[in-house]
Amino acid sequence: MAESIMLEKAKDFAVDIVNLCKAIKETKRETVLTNQLLRAGTSVGANIHESKYAHGTPDFISKMQIALKECYESEYWLELLNRTGYIPDEQYKTLQNSCGSIRRMLISSINTVKEKMNER
Repeated sequence: MAESIMLEKAKDFAVDIVNLCKAIKETKRETVLTNQLLRAGTSVGANIHESKYAHGTPDFISKMQIALKECYESEYWLELLNRTGYIPDEQYKTLQNSCGSIRRMLISSINTVKEKMNER
């Protein structure tokens, strides 16, 4: 259940990232930073989705850790785009909050699975 909520949040985040990057490319002709954000921001959900079909617990943890890394990377590109004036503060804060929420869920999920592995 919690995993499906996390995946839905990650999909919503990916849609927001796709729309943001599309708008920046069309209106401000910036592609280098937006391509990086597009790759990282859409990869979060893809890795969470892929973790559902993991080959065992270590593979599950690996996929979730990749999603977490992509989440951190997304936060970096969002900050850079904000600090260079491509994303207004309000939109930046909304996307940062969404990314932070997913990040916290990923950390919790990874820690829970690791704790269960150690109990065995």
